[in-house]
Amino acid sequence: MLFNSYAFLFAFLPATLLLYFAVGRRSALAAIGFLALASLFFYGWWNPRYLLLLCGSVGFNYLVGRRLARSPQRARGDGAVLWLGIACNLALLGAFKYAAFFAVNANALAGLALPVPHIVLPLGISFFTFTQIAYLVDAYRKEVREYRFAHYGLFVTFFPHLLAGPVLHHAEVMPQFARAGTFRFNPENFAVGLTIFAIGLFKKVVLADGIAEFATPVFDAAGRGATLTFLAAWGGALCYTFQLYFDFSGYSDMAIGLARLFGIVFPANFNSPYKAASIIDFWRRWHMTLSRFLRDYLYIPLGGGRCHPLRRHANLMATMLLGGLWHGAGWTFVIWGGLHGLYLVLNHAWREVQQRWLPGHALPRAFAQLLTFLAVVVAWVFFRADSFSAARVVLEGMAGMHGISKADPYYFGMPQLKGLLAMFVIAWGLPNAQQLLHRYRPVIATYAGELLAPGRLSWRPSGAWALLTAVLLLAAVVNLTHVSEFLYYQF
Repeated sequence: MLFNSYAFLFAFLPATLLLYFAVGRRSALAAIGFLALASLFFYGWWNPRYLLLLCGSVGFNYLVGRRLARSPQRARGDGAVLWLGIACNLALLGAFKYAAFFAVNANALAGLALPVPHIVLPLGISFFTFTQIAYLVDAYRKEVREYRFAHYGLFVTFFPHLLAGPVLHHAEVMPQFARAGTFRFNPENFAVGLTIFAIGLFKKVVLADGIAEFATPVFDAAGRGATLTFLAAWGGALCYTFQLYFDFSGYSDMAIGLARLFGIVFPANFNSPYKAASIIDFWRRWHMTLSRFLRDYLYIPLGGGRCHPLRRHANLMATMLLGGLWHGAGWTFVIWGGLHGLYLVLNHAWREVQQRWLPGHALPRAFAQLLTFLAVVVAWVFFRADSFSAARVVLEGMAGMHGISKADPYYFGMPQLKGLLAMFVIAWGLPNAQQLLHRYRPVIATYAGELLAPGRLSWRPSGAWALLTAVLLLAAVVNLTHVSEFLYYQF
């Protein structure tokens, strides 16, 4: 089931909210159990067969986590249990997500004849796997305080984050379900949650799906080997750049808004990343809970930045390569991760040069933002392209190797230009959701002290803001002519 579907908007969500608060008046534990079951129904709507996989993963990790967290001090053998738990999670992820990728490449490189499995990737498997790996590590560190199975099951399956994040920490969410007020209807939570949800739904249905019709033909043509001119290639790349941003940030806003309807505050996942003035800054703003996971559970264990600069650069590159592979089983994703790894290495090297030789001489912020944005756009070409050859076609066009002919069937014309200008204005000129609702603690700060300062616009529960929320919801519902999947739907 998708957030941008009639079944979710007009049946599942209102029914779940009403029953949750009705049950919550009588028993908090019953409300938690009900919400966990409702979340499983939400997941099973797409393919009930994968419910067994999800439930098996939840049960296994719960038992391993209980074993790791059962004593206040680390017991003998805890390290082996932790690595076993992590290995089993990665094996499950690898079997479904990477088996075909490795078989194809082994056949090509070694001349083997391994069978290539055709597996439908379970929804959200990367997200619920990473969430549970983080839980096991936290349990090993003795940072877990809640051991009841119903609570753990809800932590993993809570439907707002189940399919595409945010990637949650157990300590962020479960203490909120320990408060009695969570199970009582709160008008402020409802108003805040509905506003954030409306913003996210509008982003997805109107903005992301609207600009997608310009991006898709360009990349489809590149996949067929067609020649792209300068305007067509840049138009397609920029349209996809904003399609992805409004699609995924829209999902994150919807997830945060839905959780708030149930009285739960999620961590921030997007913080106006296209306003970043460096790649380091970009990765503290884009998909923030994933970048935090990669930092805390991969980069720092590898040695982080507390080592020789060359080792630190190697750690950065390894982290981003694996992060790229996490996004998809294909070499284009690996190249995308490698590009961002290279960007980060160069960014850190530049900072060292600047601090040592050019103190007080920073690049003008507008120029740094433009340079960062262009680097991100180039990397998105590999993220979107179906193959390296398709990415090469787009990049050749962006480099002007095939001219700027207006006769190009994929010519970037006035409709595309108007759409892009609207995206630029919204992404750079307007506050994001957490800025807009900053008075009401819309999110948990994923990185301490790094949420952007509030803008001039400030939401408050009033008739004018209620009307604007209704307009956003109406515009989104009117544009629900077909159900379109989120770009991170099966990661």
